[in-house]
Amino acid sequence: MGKLKVSIRGLELKNPVMTASGTFGYGEEFADFFDLSRLGGFVVKGTTLNHREGNPYPRMVETPSGMLNAVGLQNHGVDYFINNIYPRIKHIDTQIVVNVSGSTVADYVAVCEKLNDVENVNAVEINISCPNVKQGGMAFGTTCTGAETVVSAVRAAYHKTIIVKLSPNVTDITEIAKAVEAVGADAVSLTNTFLGMAINVETRKPYLSTITGGLSGACIRPIAVRMVWQTAHAVNIPVIGLGGIMNGRDAIEFLLAGASAIQVGTANFIDPTVTIKIIEYINDYMLRHNIDDVNDLIGGML
Repeated sequence: MGKLKVSIRGLELKNPVMTASGTFGYGEEFADFFDLSRLGGFVVKGTTLNHREGNPYPRMVETPSGMLNAVGLQNHGVDYFINNIYPRIKHIDTQIVVNVSGSTVADYVAVCEKLNDVENVNAVEINISCPNVKQGGMAFGTTCTGAETVVSAVRAAYHKTIIVKLSPNVTDITEIAKAVEAVGADAVSLTNTFLGMAINVETRKPYLSTITGGLSGACIRPIAVRMVWQTAHAVNIPVIGLGGIMNGRDAIEFLLAGASAIQVGTANFIDPTVTIKIIEYINDYMLRHNIDDVNDLIGGML
């Protein structure tokens, strides 16, 4: 095998393949399908300070080449994660990243402070880009000032790797990326879902209870690749690429565009073993192209 290790500002990954928050549960849900330690890392579902019920049903609908979701960050809160879920997954020999969301800056800080001492969680992914909540979330990620405020406060409170998940629902994603880099982000991940909606033409009502939701899946990939390419040229910190990665070829495309690692999201719902197939594809691609180190692929578009 070629050398697959990559580094996200001190977060060492055995390979560049991770899973995206909200599509992989807490990892343990997929343990029957493959050995989770084969992953570069996995990002647990969005975690907030307190218990959240999420949005009312219906909150998911299929679309051509993708899906809309409006789950709304349903979770039991950070204390429940630390006391009940973490003990069940801490033994997994891969990087565990906690996706953190909040309604206020203080919420983000409080969650990250609690995660500081969780031994086998070496990074947080600060979600300032969720389009499915009425407060916080995307509201922080659509302006440089909002993004800076959250990330600078978290940087002062959290002592491990900080990844910031960016929203594509902005005029210029590179400006947001540069803003969070300036206040201490170790990496950025992009893109989160695009704001969309779908209407049932027979009932003339929206499919989602929230009317709008986050669009993901293969349909968004070309836009996500473009945004990763732009951002990788605008910042000096690693970029983690995601958005419509369905197979190994898609993952290679993101690496060539400048992503140091990738996250697989919607594809997990179709094939729970897709991430392993992607790792194997990357290795086979490197062999076919006489590439010894996956880092030589990063930003390698000619």
